[in-house]
Amino acid sequence: MLAVNPAMFIKLPYDPVKDFVPITLLAKVPSLLVVNAEKMKAKNLQELVEYAKKNPGTVNYGSAGNGSSGHLAMAYVALTAGFTVTHVPYKGTGPMMTDLLAGRLDATFTGAPPLLAHVKAGTLRAIAVGTAKRSPAMPDVPTVAEQGYPGFETSQWDGLMAPAGTPDAIIQKLGQAAAAAGKSTSVVERLSAEAAEPSTSTPAEFAAFIKLEAARWGDVVKKSGIKAD
Repeated sequence: MLAVNPAMFIKLPYDPVKDFVPITLLAKVPSLLVVNAEKMKAKNLQELVEYAKKNPGTVNYGSAGNGSSGHLAMAYVALTAGFTVTHVPYKGTGPMMTDLLAGRLDATFTGAPPLLAHVKAGTLRAIAVGTAKRSPAMPDVPTVAEQGYPGFETSQWDGLMAPAGTPDAIIQKLGQAAAAAGKSTSVVERLSAEAAEPSTSTPAEFAAFIKLEAARWGDVVKKSGIKAD
């Protein structure tokens, strides 16, 4: 909503910069690149890239829909690594997962929670995680950056915002409360169950993060020509 939509939509009913005040980043959910273990032989990102380059137009991937995080993540890695892959949009993650597990899709690059059980079961093979560092939930899965593409980073993140004009004292109080909550055992356990990692930041740090994300995804949307439904 804050980092992607400004690039994807010509008109928005809100201004992501002027209408909101950043409070703090709350959590990051790693994006995980997986392939159907029976259908695809690639065991790492380089093998997938090499296969896609040798067999142009044959590799496909699914996402929850045009303009979804999974669509953007795969478009980003394809642009970065210089290979082509066919996008198959679905109306949600559920039907996409059904076809991926059935072998009608080759891959997906989306948030980790719906994928982890299938990776553990061996039905899906995890070949890369999008976060800057390896995920504690998947310590054996290398990052995209580790596999030859330094600076690459993609994750689904959540943050706390307030309406523009909210008094600074309230912003600070909300930020402190969120930081305290992020350190509590119950919150950490709840996030860990979803492979999410708690994050905190000052309002200035969160604003800088949003600006960086907007630049990153604006470039991906422009170069790939992605349009939302």
